Amino acid sequence: MYADEETVRRILQDTGDTWAVVGLSNNRSRAAYGVAEVLRRFGKRVVPVHPKSDPVHGEQGYASLADIPFPVDVVDVFVNSELAGGVADEAVAAGAKAVWFQLGVVDEEAYARTRAAGLAMVMDRCPAIEIPRLAPRS
Repeated sequence: MYADEETVRRILQDTGDTWAVVGLSNNRSRAAYGVAEVLRRFGKRVVPVHPKSDPVHGEQGYASLADIPFPVDVVDVFVNSELAGGVADEAVAAGAKAVWFQLGVVDEEAYARTRAAGLAMVMDRCPAIEIPRLAPRS
């Protein structure tokens, strides 16, 4: 486990509502597209980060985190583990508050660097699974 329940809850509920989703494109068959829909349904602003920088879900896309001209609260990473550490480093440089590595994305050195930089981090979990579980029930 690469995050305790309190860290997961804090990122999803308290860290902020602007999420940059690295690897998000208009390809509806990719997991990033469906996760972005769930995040939006729970009130998150989802900013696509993909080399094509196409708009997704009505939000302008950007080729990199450094290209986003406004603050990002959470960076959600949908790239393979070999590239994820570089994205985590970019998230730190961009001033993000948290980094979330998706299911199957694991880089323990990046996790340690990101935590040492003071960011909250979750690794090898999916916010689309966690956020409904943590949502208040009426």
